[in-house]
Amino acid sequence: MSGKPLLVTCGLPYTNGPCHIGHLRTYVPADFYVRYMRRVGEDVVFICGSDNHGTPIVISAEQEGTTPRQLSERYHQHFDATFKRMLVEFDRFGMTDDPTNHELTKDLVQRLIDRGYIYAETVSQSYCPDCSRFLPDRYVEGICPYCGAVARGDECDQGCGQHLEPGEIKDAVCKVCGAKAEYRDQEHYFFRLGEFKDFLLEYLPDLRGTSNARNYALGWVKEALHDWCITRTLDWGVKFPGRDDLVVYVWVDAPIGYISFTKEWANGAGRDWKDLWCGDDTRVTHFIGGDIIYHHCIFWPALLEGAGVGLPHAVVASGMVTIEGKKFSKSRGYVVWTNDDYLDQGLPADYLRYYLLTYTNHTKELDFSWKIYQERVNNELVGTLGNFIYRTMHFAAKEFSGASSLAAEPMIVEEIGRALDAVDRAMRDYEFKNAADAMMTLASFGNAYIQNNAPWKLIKQDKEAAEQVIANCLQLVKALVLVFEPLLPETMQRAWEMLGNTDAAGTHAVSEGTEPLGARQLHKPAPLFVKIEDDRLSALETLLKQRVDQARKAEEKKAAATVPIDRFAELEIRIARVTAAEPIKGSKKLYRLTVDLGDEQRQVVSGIAQFYTPDELVGKDVAMIANLEPAKIFGVESQGMILAAGDEASLLVPLRPVPPGTQVR
Repeated sequence: MSGKPLLVTCGLPYTNGPCHIGHLRTYVPADFYVRYMRRVGEDVVFICGSDNHGTPIVISAEQEGTTPRQLSERYHQHFDATFKRMLVEFDRFGMTDDPTNHELTKDLVQRLIDRGYIYAETVSQSYCPDCSRFLPDRYVEGICPYCGAVARGDECDQGCGQHLEPGEIKDAVCKVCGAKAEYRDQEHYFFRLGEFKDFLLEYLPDLRGTSNARNYALGWVKEALHDWCITRTLDWGVKFPGRDDLVVYVWVDAPIGYISFTKEWANGAGRDWKDLWCGDDTRVTHFIGGDIIYHHCIFWPALLEGAGVGLPHAVVASGMVTIEGKKFSKSRGYVVWTNDDYLDQGLPADYLRYYLLTYTNHTKELDFSWKIYQERVNNELVGTLGNFIYRTMHFAAKEFSGASSLAAEPMIVEEIGRALDAVDRAMRDYEFKNAADAMMTLASFGNAYIQNNAPWKLIKQDKEAAEQVIANCLQLVKALVLVFEPLLPETMQRAWEMLGNTDAAGTHAVSEGTEPLGARQLHKPAPLFVKIEDDRLSALETLLKQRVDQARKAEEKKAAATVPIDRFAELEIRIARVTAAEPIKGSKKLYRLTVDLGDEQRQVVSGIAQFYTPDELVGKDVAMIANLEPAKIFGVESQGMILAAGDEASLLVPLRPVPPGTQVR
């Protein structure tokens, strides 16, 4: 154990909408980790806050007729309350729009300016003549210059995932009024990210956390590292030093919020924030979603290095979330809202915490299914853990009026010790499913032990032997309560009190699970978990289905809007036969395709690598837009666009054979 405090942060929720189950994929594991590390003696500080700046909040506030600050405060309070309902307990939950973060952001940016890491450059930026304003970030939509997908102003969010600088997007359209944007020159400021390539190549291999974060970042650094534009033309945000017309990019002030919130916590706790953020041996550990690895593993450490602040010790990145096997999508209804769909339905926070931590490994994709949720609760929480604890305590209370003074036998203590060692190894490796599995394995051992020794039969022949069996089982119960408490804090506190305790289970070390329970009066035992019945499951599934149906009808209504025939006629859609397909180096999504159009061969870049192998594509006839302007995608020229439908990129193909080059009419 290090003498340095352990600072754990979570990616900041954006105050532009309510909390959903996708958010919890980050916050619940982080809370589990924090609670556990405290139980093994670590000095842990748990920090988070809301991300209040950026164009989406401005747009939403304009649509609601309110101010960005008022909108941010409302959702800030929502997230704060929701996290507490989910038993996620931060030491400080701040706001990036509060004075501490404004001051600290300006200070660090000025430090970067003074050190020569920020420079000014005139760039062409999207401008809406109808709205009479420049269009930063998500005020603009267009075509990604790298892969040809529809993209927002700062990121190709539906295609290759490439970060986009102001002015890079093609065929820009104003998101506010729908007018075609034009380009105008404006001075902006850039962070010399490219100068940190050697530093990052040395830093990243030793970065602790999950391998997906480390490897993803290394891949980007080895491919290319471009300077970042760190200013935006907005009124809402942290003003860039010396400029009233520019604010810093949200991905500058948002991560600086980690430091600001630490500073606010330290001021209230009588501690020095520099103990956690400064020096070569910081233990800053970031829990984030997999979609913001680039920002936390490349941009953020480079910024900290440039400003002379300590670097993150670990980055723990989660996999994405799907809903009932479908891609997570609020617009399509495939979403589970934390309050409306779960907590307000009277479902326990502990049940959802267990599902999120045990469904799959932290870095893998997690699918939320109400059916699997029911199975996990009924079979594991009710049938294994709850069953063992209740039957043990019920028998002890009934036959022995409580816990006896008999110590557990060595083989029981040894089994507990092995389980606690396995849990500890997994937790320190950020393998949260493995840790939870090791806990449940100990509960299964307990069930098998009490079943095989059958104290309800043994007591009729040898009461002392039966008492020893129950003493062994109660020792297992104590260990299970203490080791499960970080995962199931609410339920395990009830179990702790049933063991005759009056204090908080969370104040006890996990290692106390091997210490004798001792004679005591047990409180009246009661079942800890309640089954999810089929009628309850049906109601929850119906709620989700109704939302999906409503979203589908809304999409159909939107799609039913008519367009002039001459606009369709502008597209030259032809049948192309794929003659070759190969992956593009450095991209997980893109293929380089060679296609036959009858009278010519073309090269096309397509983002379908996640759904088809090259062998599945070669020889296939597909629909293709043949008169698009050529575009460079990942450095490869694409001379058209292959058409596909749906989240799984179902290719559009002719029903009957037609020659390559045939036009679609």
